[in-house]
Amino acid sequence: MADKLQERKDMDRAYMWDLTKIYPDDRAWEEDFKKISGEVDGFASYAGKLGEADTLLAFLEAMDDFDRRADKCMQYAYLRHSEDTREEASKSMQDRAMGMIVRFETVVSYAEPEFLALPEETIRALTENEKLAPYHIVLERLADKKAHTLTGPEERILASLGEVLASPQQISSSLEDSDMTFAPAKDKDGHEVEVTNAAFTTLEESKDRTLRENVFKSYYAGYKGHINTFAATMSGNVKSAVAQAQLRHFDSSREMAAAEERVPAVVYTNLIEAVHRHLPDMYRYVRLRRRLLGVDELHFYDIYAPLVPSTPEHFTFEQAKDLLFETVAPYGEEYVNTVKKGCSEGWIDVYPNVGKEGGAYSAGGYLTQPYIMMNFTGNLNSVSTLVHEMGHSMHSWFSNKNQPSTYAGYTLFVAEVASTCNENLLIENLLTKTSDPRKRLEYLNQYLENFKGTVFRQTMFAEFEKTIHEAAAEGKALTPQYLCDIYKRLNETYFGPDMVIDDEIAYEWARIPHFYRPFYVYKYATSYSAAVALSEGIRKKAAGEASGNVKRYLEFLSMGCSKDPLDELRHAGVDFSTPEPVDRALDKFASVLDEAEKCADALLK
Repeated sequence: MADKLQERKDMDRAYMWDLTKIYPDDRAWEEDFKKISGEVDGFASYAGKLGEADTLLAFLEAMDDFDRRADKCMQYAYLRHSEDTREEASKSMQDRAMGMIVRFETVVSYAEPEFLALPEETIRALTENEKLAPYHIVLERLADKKAHTLTGPEERILASLGEVLASPQQISSSLEDSDMTFAPAKDKDGHEVEVTNAAFTTLEESKDRTLRENVFKSYYAGYKGHINTFAATMSGNVKSAVAQAQLRHFDSSREMAAAEERVPAVVYTNLIEAVHRHLPDMYRYVRLRRRLLGVDELHFYDIYAPLVPSTPEHFTFEQAKDLLFETVAPYGEEYVNTVKKGCSEGWIDVYPNVGKEGGAYSAGGYLTQPYIMMNFTGNLNSVSTLVHEMGHSMHSWFSNKNQPSTYAGYTLFVAEVASTCNENLLIENLLTKTSDPRKRLEYLNQYLENFKGTVFRQTMFAEFEKTIHEAAAEGKALTPQYLCDIYKRLNETYFGPDMVIDDEIAYEWARIPHFYRPFYVYKYATSYSAAVALSEGIRKKAAGEASGNVKRYLEFLSMGCSKDPLDELRHAGVDFSTPEPVDRALDKFASVLDEAEKCADALLK
């Protein structure tokens, strides 16, 4: 029977992050919040003067200073609330910090339209003015937005609605993290097991198929019971994006999202088309899984089950850290020493507790150290999660170290590259430790699962997102039935004829939080494709070849947003102007699958 979660106050603080490095306590946060919040209205004084170089410089410097400190305030509140989502005090802190940021954005909403209303020659002179040299890239990118920027009053109205427009995500998150409960599930012996968001994936990895099926049905029954609410929040989220795109004179919400990072919209369609070309290999993996599990029918509650009968590896957190250190060793001394420092100085909140936010993430700001929230359970997936999130944190660490705050925040398009590159190196590291076909198959399957979850599955999410945004733009109602039908059909396409498409899977879209950040999920797939190329190059370096690969990679980690994301990836050695990186990544998937099939043949003789 699964262990009961502990209350946070009973947890070992040695395995908790140290938020006192941001603020000593909540009282200190309150004092800083009051001070920062009191500065918001002062930004109105710059209005009408941004055509003067000295005033524009002062405004941009004040903006940077405010952004750094407001982000520090927001980070603390967000991290505190993640510790226990039931806690009203931290929820209030998070809401007030968000309200302050929205109020700030409302006050300064005049800036972009005022700058873009200036005569062309004035804009050109300002972008070339030596006094403004630290902001030349900012101003050049801003000038490119001229066709999609509204008038000052219109921008102010939109900015004031920021909190309202964010409410669908907040409602969905609160429902999922705080209010939803799931019926206990019985195992093959009739014992009841607690079903939670944090435990779901671990329970689905059980050898007990009866338990897996019952957990699966209990879990999605929970979502089905609230599906009308989830459909309403999803519809509100999508309609908000569509409306904003129309107001800003974009052809679609997808084009608006792509323009924000200066990524051609064709990269999105290239991804979907490339993945469709390789779906036969996904179907081959489904057949391999059914064959190894020895089942007549493969269901969605079988997709995380261990492929071969064995005692699942259990890792202590200390063992997980050792594997992390080995995995990142090819990056060099500075990287490794910083990771070790992070593991010993309060970067990581390790174990689940009652009320803690599910999943995992990397956070932190320019004025804070990186922070990693996870729910470590001791399986290989937990080790992989640690390695993955540390990739994010180190990307932030290098960017913050090497860029001014203006350019330290890397774009979402490259945000998953460092994390998935680490994951690939972890599996390659584990594969060097054994020649046993059974053990190799376990690790190869982890590799295949990473491909399935990050390239195939995220591309399926991207196609779902593309479909429902286009439907909303055409005036179609995003009803629960419509959303579930679309999602179920996509599962049929992506998993193929050897997978039973269980009715429950139709509700899975409701548990994907990234849909509330429109057109984000496809970046997981493009990032993984880039990470395949980069990790293969780093492995060559570790073998004594191509020593420049690591140097270029660390330079990429250090770029922040100082270049456009496609240019940053080109510097590292990956060119997304064509579908070639996706095709190469899925060729690697096929080669890993080839070896997995050979291991399976050896075991099933």
